[in-house]
Amino acid sequence: MIPVDGVVPVPICGEPVTTGETIEVRAPYDGTVLGRAPACGPEHVDRAVAAGRAALEADDLPTWRRAEILDEAARLLAERHDTFARTIALESAKPIRTARGEADRAVSTFQFAAAAARTLVGEMVPLDASAPGEGRIGFTLRVPIGVIGAISPFNFPLNLVAHKLAPAIAAGCPVVLKPASQTPFSAIALARLLLEECGLPPAWLHVVTGGGSTVGNALVEHEGVAMVSFTGSAEVGWSIRARAPRKKVGLELGNNAPVIIEADGDWKMAADKIQVAGYAHAGQSCISTQRVYVQRSIAADFQAALAERVGGLVVGDPLDEATDVSALISPEDRERVRSWVGDAVAGGARLLAGGQPEGRAAMEPTLLAEVTADMAVSREEVFGPVVGVAAYDTLDEALALANDTAFGLQAAVFTADLHRALHAARHLDYGGVLVNEVPTWRADQMPYGGVRDSGNTREGPAYSVREMTESRLVVINP
Repeated sequence: MIPVDGVVPVPICGEPVTTGETIEVRAPYDGTVLGRAPACGPEHVDRAVAAGRAALEADDLPTWRRAEILDEAARLLAERHDTFARTIALESAKPIRTARGEADRAVSTFQFAAAAARTLVGEMVPLDASAPGEGRIGFTLRVPIGVIGAISPFNFPLNLVAHKLAPAIAAGCPVVLKPASQTPFSAIALARLLLEECGLPPAWLHVVTGGGSTVGNALVEHEGVAMVSFTGSAEVGWSIRARAPRKKVGLELGNNAPVIIEADGDWKMAADKIQVAGYAHAGQSCISTQRVYVQRSIAADFQAALAERVGGLVVGDPLDEATDVSALISPEDRERVRSWVGDAVAGGARLLAGGQPEGRAAMEPTLLAEVTADMAVSREEVFGPVVGVAAYDTLDEALALANDTAFGLQAAVFTADLHRALHAARHLDYGGVLVNEVPTWRADQMPYGGVRDSGNTREGPAYSVREMTESRLVVINP
């Protein structure tokens, strides 16, 4: 539970740690103080990394035990589903119904990580396929890469933390976790569950709360950290990659997710899905549907249908069961989004729904028509409750519009024509292409990640586990 007003200690080396300076955590919706987190420093990172390296040397957490810990975490998360959902809703302003979905997904993430732990294997190498290898046996082992420095964002404060912790445990890698300062409590609660109730030894997981310029930089630059796993903005992610050239750096970054709707596609179904995909958690998802390209012959009907749906969304308190859209993470983010919408309208876009502020940090779900590629709401990642629509004439034109971006995480196309669907799949330059589904859709076991400014890795427990291990060749000459 989040205290009404107090410091929530973080686990470092199995001890509850507080600090003289703290970080005040407020509910984005109404500004209520939820509590405070320690403002850790480089000395806490040093201590945590040293303990993690010692744990690797001890090598006292066999695969079967790691899998049992992950199974137990999944079980306990399912039991405490409502408690975790409420924490998510309070600290991130995610509507409670959506927060429950995130809690459900975290259970799946741990379940798939347990399966990945039990099935992680190397491969046989046919050394006797050449004369020098005759009589020798060759195979590879998957060995832990080392201590993982994990940096997670605010928008999925439980499940994106799970996507870092669960695969690392499965791979046999100790973790030093820096959760987002705006939303630390879900991460701390998850870490405590793993350490205090699931049997994870204290040296294998540490939480350091604090700013990017302090503990974030300390993690990135620490010689004892073998891999940095970062989810967040492209600007910060690629700067981390540049500052750590000798480390493995896994980046899952932003997007301005496009949807193409062909005239033969089910545009009514697309409108139903975009009503959720463009506005859930106030659009604060890296695969939130942002750009919609509609074949010109159906554009007017589609826009009218989507505007009606968007206009019916309920904005309000995240703990209210009726709420569809709540606050952005801060008033400053709301004002940035509002400014981009104003610039788009001034540049010729038509406002079909929303556009007005609500309360402390919320904004009406906003729908724009006739957006162009040079507008910030199309060119950048909005990370707000805004969807822009533009019409096109040919599929190839739509593909070019969708690809005209620095990002490349996920894209989608709605069509009843298999040939057109496969043509889009081959030509959309994205890490994932979805057919008759929105780009916001994700299953936690699938390979998830992007190209260009959207990142350089694939997440999903089975894929993350391989990223967090090295292949070691063993040759035996009997």
